[in-house]
Amino acid sequence: MSKNSRVRVEINLADLPSDPGLRTRILDYDPNIRDQVRRQYLQRGPCQPREHKFLQTKCGASKRRFISAWFDDFPNWLEYSIDKDRAYCLCCYLFKANIGEQAGGDAFTSDGFRNWKKKERLYDHVGDHNSAHNQALKKCEALMNEGQYIRNIIHKNSKQSRTDYRIRLTASVNCIRFLLRQGLAFRGHDESDNSSNQGNFLELLQFLADHDEEVRAVALKNAPENLKMTSPIIQKDIVNAAAVETTNAIIRDMDNALFSILVDEARDVSIKEQMAVIFRYVDKNGCVIERFIGIEHVANTTAITLKEVIDALLCKHSLSISSLRGQGFDGASNMSGELNGLKTLILKENSSAFYVHCFAHQLQLALVAVAKKHSIVGAFFTSIGHVVNIVGASSKRRDILREKQSLKVVQALKVGELSSGRGLNQEIEIKRSVDTRWSSHYGTLINFTAIFFPIIDVLDEIAFDKVGSDQKHDAFISLGLLQYFDFIFSLHLMRIVLGISHELSQALQKDDQDIVNAMDLVKICKRKLQDMRDNGWDSLLEQVVVFCGKENIMVPNMSDQHLCKWKSKRKSPEITNLHYYRFDFFCAVIGLQLQELNNRFNEVNMSYSFVWHVYVRIIHFLLSTNLLVLQSQLDIYIDDMQSNTKFQDLQGISSLAQKLVETGKHKTYPFVYLLITLALVLPVATATVERAFSAMNIIKNRMRNRMGDQWLNDSLTVYLEKDILYIQCH
Repeated sequence: MSKNSRVRVEINLADLPSDPGLRTRILDYDPNIRDQVRRQYLQRGPCQPREHKFLQTKCGASKRRFISAWFDDFPNWLEYSIDKDRAYCLCCYLFKANIGEQAGGDAFTSDGFRNWKKKERLYDHVGDHNSAHNQALKKCEALMNEGQYIRNIIHKNSKQSRTDYRIRLTASVNCIRFLLRQGLAFRGHDESDNSSNQGNFLELLQFLADHDEEVRAVALKNAPENLKMTSPIIQKDIVNAAAVETTNAIIRDMDNALFSILVDEARDVSIKEQMAVIFRYVDKNGCVIERFIGIEHVANTTAITLKEVIDALLCKHSLSISSLRGQGFDGASNMSGELNGLKTLILKENSSAFYVHCFAHQLQLALVAVAKKHSIVGAFFTSIGHVVNIVGASSKRRDILREKQSLKVVQALKVGELSSGRGLNQEIEIKRSVDTRWSSHYGTLINFTAIFFPIIDVLDEIAFDKVGSDQKHDAFISLGLLQYFDFIFSLHLMRIVLGISHELSQALQKDDQDIVNAMDLVKICKRKLQDMRDNGWDSLLEQVVVFCGKENIMVPNMSDQHLCKWKSKRKSPEITNLHYYRFDFFCAVIGLQLQELNNRFNEVNMSYSFVWHVYVRIIHFLLSTNLLVLQSQLDIYIDDMQSNTKFQDLQGISSLAQKLVETGKHKTYPFVYLLITLALVLPVATATVERAFSAMNIIKNRMRNRMGDQWLNDSLTVYLEKDILYIQCH
């Protein structure tokens, strides 16, 4: 063995050589077993062959030999090597410090002592109380004393340190989990010890310490300065670990299943373009699941950039684009462009990733199109916007509106027009409608109708205010428009029409909505609109007349000739008011709405049949056989379903998939279940992505506008998928 080599293999302690001249240097043993070797030699004791016939060697002019009586003088350490005919020191062999030639250097360890005529050298080796020999002797005694053995002391201290560390870490993790779940900020403006508000994290940790003696003993001021577990870096590491575990749990739940991707982009509060990604899949229980995977900052919103980010995200989670079966975006050109849109780039790699234009977005576009095509409807919504701007321009006017509203509610309660109860007659705010916000127009009209008369009172005060204001004349014009029959008629008509569309919009935004049920809902919406057009005129006119009677708004005689305000009498068509309001207005608006729905959703109807055809071809490819196998399985499946009472009264294919898994028939009819799964994973709406952006505005708000991209992604992942983190933690 070379001098610098070490014995790293497992050794048998019983085989250790007793002769000190044949021993391996203690430093050549692996550090992990040195103490075991030392203890073994100390338990054996020094090698002292008292009965041995010691050889005489020439020392100067005479011969000398080792004297066995020396063992009695130095019983604890003196050793003799029969093989080398030399004396050694056991303690120095085991614990000799590297101090050069002090105390004889290597004379009593590796080389051995042989100058038998100079016994005094043995005393010199022992030296004073602080000599190298006595230090080695103390180490031997300490090693054999288990109570004071340094490893045991360290083990005891380490065990206590680990316990304290775990308590401290658990306290920090619990505080972070709470802040993430609530979407709250972590840090404060001043986190110094003298600060009255150190931020949510430190204040929450202090609160926890104040109510838990175990935490108080090891956290904050009682923690080591370098192990407080409260630094921003530690906080971000814990949040990142939580986000990684959450995302990994989602990927495990997908279990290599086919999935769809929902993507949209929006700007955050710091004017950075962020792209949110949602995965839609069917889990092991047959349930449709939509999960947030991440949000990525993109330098620009070109299709190529978005595609690169998606590829990187799939690669990060070890997912293949070949498992993609659907993609759901809005109708922006960079998303749905036929030539270079994101959907086209994905379809080039995977022709089975069918694109579905967000149904809710199409529904909103249908409404906007009606407002643009029908001048009166467009003017109506413009007037609504002006009123919202006037009444909501200042806090004073909003206070007046609340006061007027409260008075109206009190009066209505007195006369019995309203009933009292928990949750009833709450304060209603005037809402602003936005073309890109789903159902915002309907919400605006609902609130506008509920507080119409208080709005009239506020406009009246502004219009006839003696002090005057910049919007006094605008209020006067709006006051006149609002008290005109055409406005009231438009308000009620659009409220009812949008109410029908609103039900469809809300249904489309459910996470577990499937495309088959979505198409049925579209048909129901069209049917309701058609029924209203055919049979809803009388009830609508009655509502409008009653409403006008409350505010003394003049109702035109339906038999009189209609006078068009925007045309001269000579050019005005000779039609009655009934003809104008019923056919030119009522039927025309509903007809436009139906036309837009047919234009936007009829293509999807046609494409849906194509989707099934594509998926049958995919299954044919996967089976590497003809479709007779699938057809045979379908025949048996249909007969089974018709005769099985467990499959009655199902609400849709989503319920069917769950029931198949529940009864184990998804294994009996695997190809049928695959077809159902393929239909379920097709996206319907990007509502989940929009909710992610709403959550983003909670997490990264005006006070936290400097959040980094990774910090935002981790916080948002845990915030949106808090149910998964809860399961992981319990």
